[in-house]
Amino acid sequence: MEKTPIRIAMISLGCPKNQVDAEEMLAKLETQGCQVEEDATQSDVIIVNTCGFIEAAKKESIENILAAARLKEEGGVKGLIVTGCLSERYFHEMRDEFPEVNCILQVGRAGDIFQAVQAAIKGQILDLSGRPESLASGGARILTTQPYASYLKIAEGCDNRCTYCIIPRLRGRYRSRPLAELAKEATMLVQKGVKELTLVAQDTARYGTDLHQQTENLPALLHELCKIDGLHWIRLLYCYPEAITDELIDTIASEKKVVPYLDMPIQHVSPKVVRAMNRQLDHAQIRTLVQKLRTRIPGIVLRTTLIVGFPGETEAEFAELAAFVQEMQFDRLGVFPYSQEEGTPAAKMSGQIEEETKIRRQNCIIEEQLRVTEELDAKRIGEKVELLVEGYDEEMACYFGRSAAEAPEIDGLIWIRSQNTLQPGTFVQGQIVESREGELFADH
Repeated sequence: MEKTPIRIAMISLGCPKNQVDAEEMLAKLETQGCQVEEDATQSDVIIVNTCGFIEAAKKESIENILAAARLKEEGGVKGLIVTGCLSERYFHEMRDEFPEVNCILQVGRAGDIFQAVQAAIKGQILDLSGRPESLASGGARILTTQPYASYLKIAEGCDNRCTYCIIPRLRGRYRSRPLAELAKEATMLVQKGVKELTLVAQDTARYGTDLHQQTENLPALLHELCKIDGLHWIRLLYCYPEAITDELIDTIASEKKVVPYLDMPIQHVSPKVVRAMNRQLDHAQIRTLVQKLRTRIPGIVLRTTLIVGFPGETEAEFAELAAFVQEMQFDRLGVFPYSQEEGTPAAKMSGQIEEETKIRRQNCIIEEQLRVTEELDAKRIGEKVELLVEGYDEEMACYFGRSAAEAPEIDGLIWIRSQNTLQPGTFVQGQIVESREGELFADH
């Protein structure tokens, strides 16, 4: 008699790096005969892969754990497992707060996921603590993205020690994956149909700095990935500006598969705030880098993220940041109110700022960036672009997709008008013809 497979549902929260972890766990479970279910109510075991980066992410993770616990109490679901950054950050507290959870896996224990599932399906309680220093990344993945676009996690952990960030404590020191291993995984993803590969790490630009082979750096990795037949776009996220080298700039400029798009978190530009954050570059240095990037990579799209309301940030220092945003005209920009996270040096700093002030400053930056975006979108009218088709919207009676200027999931879409039938995952040529209320329209 054939054994009934264990049905698994995965709820993965947070960043693309966490999403890659989830995909690897699902693949490990499938090789053990488990069956992946999209509907959690139809599963035997629910895995909540949590984020614990900032307060909002923690709340979202807790809400999902509680929702899964309710399904278990109702009797349909037999087991509940919690993994990810929240389980690392509050491993001991979670056992007291969530008795419904069968197993808590700390970061780096993805290789033990089937052991956890076996215990959970039997109603056993099992805690797998301790973070291995060796990387568990690599190998097969069950893609949870669209089949034509995926992420490649090239490193784990972080050595930057920004005073507001808990990631080094949760994920450990910076550890690059071997170049050959990454090339093999990328080839496997392309064979599955992936045409756009987005490289991610906590600090992508530092790839290879910890490896013995100094020739294994980000430019070398990009050159190797560009050799893969069938891979069309390669995109870079999370490149800290202080690690962006001339060699990397030249590689982006010369390799046709590497799209002229760079996500470069700067967080702040006031010298005093930058020092308090333990970041390296102030407004003058960032300005010089931006000018260099725009000169040497014509048409490059720059995305950045900012933090407002950091402890001690004065109105004058905030005004300096706002003026910089107006001056630099970043193509994409995200801004977040500072989150006071226990276990970080910044949480103990004097001059903590009221939430109302943080939100006001965040809204000011958002309003300024909206004006910038409208101006930049208007300049794109008439631009001829290559478009990745992603689907069709019945209500709009229009296709939608992205150009090289839009990263998956974090940037906007372009509406594509076409008299032809377009298939998701294909590339077509178009021309941007209209900008309307923050949305772009292109004719094919």
